[in-house]
Order: sequence, then C-alpha cells, then structure tokens
Amino acid sequence: MAMKGQNTCQYTVPLVCFSIILMDVIAGVLGIQAEVAQNQVQNLTVWIIECRDPSYKAFKLGFAAIVLLAFAHAIANFLGGCHCVRSQVELDNVSYNKRLAFGSLVFSWITLVVGFSMLIAGVMANSNSRKSCGISHHRYLSIGGIACIIHAMFAVCYYISATAVEREENKLNPHAPV
Repeated sequence: MAMKGQNTCQYTVPLVCFSIILMDVIAGVLGIQAEVAQNQVQNLTVWIIECRDPSYKAFKLGFAAIVLLAFAHAIANFLGGCHCVRSQVELDNVSYNKRLAFGSLVFSWITLVVGFSMLIAGVMANSNSRKSCGISHHRYLSIGGIACIIHAMFAVCYYISATAVEREENKLNPHAPV
C-alpha cells in the first residue's frame, strides 16, 4: 500500500539491485564453499598429474552457484533493457549514462562468461562417479565464485545506468510508445 503522493516505482530499483547483489554474493560464497568441499576429498598428486575422488557436495554447491549467477544476470539484463551502442559515432554522441550502461553491460557479460566457465569446469570435474586422473584442476570453483562477486558490481551498475538512460529518454520524448 503506497502512501498518498508517493511513487511506488521508487522502490523497484533498490529492490532489483539488492536481489542481484544477494544472488551474486550467495553464488560467490557457494563457489568458494564448493572449492573447500572439493579440497576435502582424497587425492594423490605427482607433479602436475592428480588422481582424486569427486566430491558430490562440491558438485551440488557449484551447480547452485551456476544457477544463481545465471538468474542474477538474467534479471539485470531483462529488467535493464537493451541500451547498446552500435558505432563509434553514436558512442561520441550519447549521454554519460548510456556510455556507462554500455561499458558495464560488456563487463558484466565478460565476468559472466569467466565465472560460468570456471564454475562449469569445477562442477564437471566433480560430476564423475569414480576416481579420475589427469592434469590438476586447481581453483576453478573459487575463481568462479570470485567472478560471481565481481559480476554483482557490473550487473548492478548496468541496471542502474540503464534505468537512468530510460528515464532520460522518457524526459526527452514523453509521448514515445513504451
């Protein structure tokens, strides 16, 4: 229930930002906890060759981190909208908010790809039902977890700047179809 004269949309931006941060930070913590769980299983290392048992707990935690990272990214991108810059000329003529939105969108995709691929590599290493031997896979899950936390910063920056771009465009052209 909104108070008389208050805009209920003023709570949307903080709520979405909080949701993105919460999901990404939880994904980061789960990725780091998955690394800890993976390191608790027995392994034998000779130079760079490692034989170890998979950790089902690391698999579950890493998979949960992947799902949360994907949800956080989807929320930021779907609710932020599409504010892309198509050429250098257009980049020179857009507002600071649109430049910030474009830059943070690019970096959020980069951190998504890094985090997602590292978490997938860690989860796949723990998905086998028997002992595996090969080149040692160190720190995939924890690097993926750290990338999730960095992703929160870029995704929130994108969402806030994309919302600001939308408000600017609505002020410049109030009768445009939404």
